[in-house]
Amino acid sequence: MKKNKIVGRIIGLVIAIIVMFAAGIIGSKTGVIDQFKDIAGMIKIDSKVILKIVVVVAFLVGVNVLMQIIIGFIPQKGGRVSTFTTIVSSLVKYVVVLVGFCWILSAIGLDLNTVFAGVGIIALIIGFGAESLVADLVTGMFMLFENQFNVGDIIELDGYRGKVEFIGIRTTGVRDIGGNLKIINNSDIKNVLNRSERGSVTVTEIGISYRTDLKKVDKLMPGILDKIKADNPDMFINQIRYLGVENLSDSAVVLKFVADVEEENIFSGRRVLNKELKCAFDEAGIEITYPKLDVYMRQ
Repeated sequence: MKKNKIVGRIIGLVIAIIVMFAAGIIGSKTGVIDQFKDIAGMIKIDSKVILKIVVVVAFLVGVNVLMQIIIGFIPQKGGRVSTFTTIVSSLVKYVVVLVGFCWILSAIGLDLNTVFAGVGIIALIIGFGAESLVADLVTGMFMLFENQFNVGDIIELDGYRGKVEFIGIRTTGVRDIGGNLKIINNSDIKNVLNRSERGSVTVTEIGISYRTDLKKVDKLMPGILDKIKADNPDMFINQIRYLGVENLSDSAVVLKFVADVEEENIFSGRRVLNKELKCAFDEAGIEITYPKLDVYMRQ
């Protein structure tokens, strides 16, 4: 792994040198280098300019902190609001950095029009390399306007399932059930399955003995399911449904149950339902089968 990182850094260094060399050739041919010399002559650094830079940085840091505090006071009443606040928070940071960059250039005596004209060609070269960055920004804005998913939604992306923790201008964070946070570039978010778009269903199957009286089970089941729902009101949305005999296996009559739950409870809901049904069946004297081995000994 370390060897791969070293090789990657060497390749990146070589590419950077090639790009700089190409930019230097293009700059010398087009006169951009001469413009940079003019720009260098405009730069004036003294104690007064340094004080201006410190004031500018302090002011913009204060603005960013203030804006983040104000955004934090917005009530997070829904996924849509949370999405909007995270997008705005990310946008504020980018704007502050951009304004600060231009303000500092102006403070050291540079004419911004001359600077931008002088770095136009190099900016174009960098722009080609930053194509993915532009794609991330554009995709992030489309996700916001189209309301594809929001903060708090559970999504599935290329087999990775988790809850959306934040949506930024450039990246989106998704945390899985194990607590791992995956940062995804917005331009890489394709073919998303939004599992929170509508209610989910948890399904469980339990095998009972062939000796069990199914008519007795049918009579007992409404009371059992009502009690399970009453004991777990926050887990199951609607009444738990008993669908009947799902399968006649080799050693058991398989019964099927389904329950409406929130997507975040689709796995925990199944575990709770299994436990409650097991306890209820034990109390009712309904035998749940398990693998057995009968041994016959010849006399």
